Amino acid sequence: GFLRAFQKIDQYTFQGSFEGWLRKIVFHSVSDYVKQNTRYSEKILLVEKDEYVHKDHADKMYYEQLLQLVQQLPDATRSVFNMYIMEGFSHKEIGKMLGISEGTSKWHLSEGRRMLKDKIERLQLHYKK
Repeated sequence: GFLRAFQKIDQYTFQGSFEGWLRKIVFHSVSDYVKQNTRYSEKILLVEKDEYVHKDHADKMYYEQLLQLVQQLPDATRSVFNMYIMEGFSHKEIGKMLGISEGTSKWHLSEGRRMLKDKIERLQLHYKK
């Protein structure tokens, strides 16, 4: 779910809430996982060793984990990421508000995406063990 959301982040059109868009992607990712890995969609899925979560709650859990990953970004990178992705500000607007150049804002966004992708990939490797 995390990787799919990250891969599609550039497709977010700022129509409707980011949270709703993200939940939809995560929900579909979880649904796809359940369909591919269980015979019946009502079964539970393994999240961590000895920790089981009913599929109805999995999308909320993944969304919350993604938000926690965003909170782990360095302060400046997290600020730019949130302002651009979640609040819809342009790099020019972000630059003015934070006292940085447009290029620096773009760098922080790119760096935030890269860092999130790395964190997501590490989590996926952890869950596959």
